[in-house]
Amino acid sequence: MSSSSSSNFVVESYDVDSEEGVKLHTRIFKPRDEQVSDDGDLAIVLVHPFSLLGGCQALLKGIASELACKGFKAVTLDTRGAGKSTGRATLTGFAEVKDVIAVCRWVSQNLGAHRILLVGSSAGAPIAGSAVEQVEQVVGYVSLGYPFGLMASVLFGRHHKAILSSLKPKLFVMGTQDGFTSVSQLKKKLKSAAGRTETHLLEGVSHFQMEGPEYDSQMADVICNFISSL
Repeated sequence: MSSSSSSNFVVESYDVDSEEGVKLHTRIFKPRDEQVSDDGDLAIVLVHPFSLLGGCQALLKGIASELACKGFKAVTLDTRGAGKSTGRATLTGFAEVKDVIAVCRWVSQNLGAHRILLVGSSAGAPIAGSAVEQVEQVVGYVSLGYPFGLMASVLFGRHHKAILSSLKPKLFVMGTQDGFTSVSQLKKKLKSAAGRTETHLLEGVSHFQMEGPEYDSQMADVICNFISSL
């Protein structure tokens, strides 16, 4: 374990074992004074964009920091083959689902998190979505720019059913100029979704713009609002 800190939060780093002998590098962003929010038993696990295009947990540092400043425990991880994690990244993200499940289980056992909110960014959204029903502690799901479009569906289409059929509350956040998924594609997909399903659209914002640091605090706010509705 290694740790660092800023004025409002502390960051600790751990290695978590996944399947097939893979070691996952994770970071935990915690509020500095244990003045945790009322949701003290809830942790937020964030899954980064596509590893094969350079996606890694560092891209989620801004959102995780904002969440920790708001009193939440936020956990980021490098899935296999990304960042400092061992193993090899896959094209369709199915092996990475095991990594998300392993980290969620570790978080519930080691951080006293009886409830977990899973958040996936871009290609991390289908991967996180496939883990939702496989971890009983997961109480909700937030997608930041789920790639539902036709081209992306070639890679990630087999993940869609898992999250759309889940009865757990879910929120899909997307820019109206996403580029990978149109608003009409999003709405069409979500018509078949089970349980409570919400959308939050950012007018005129593109996919990579929304992933950028200038939207981190807005993403954290949207996530916190969703948590307060759970």
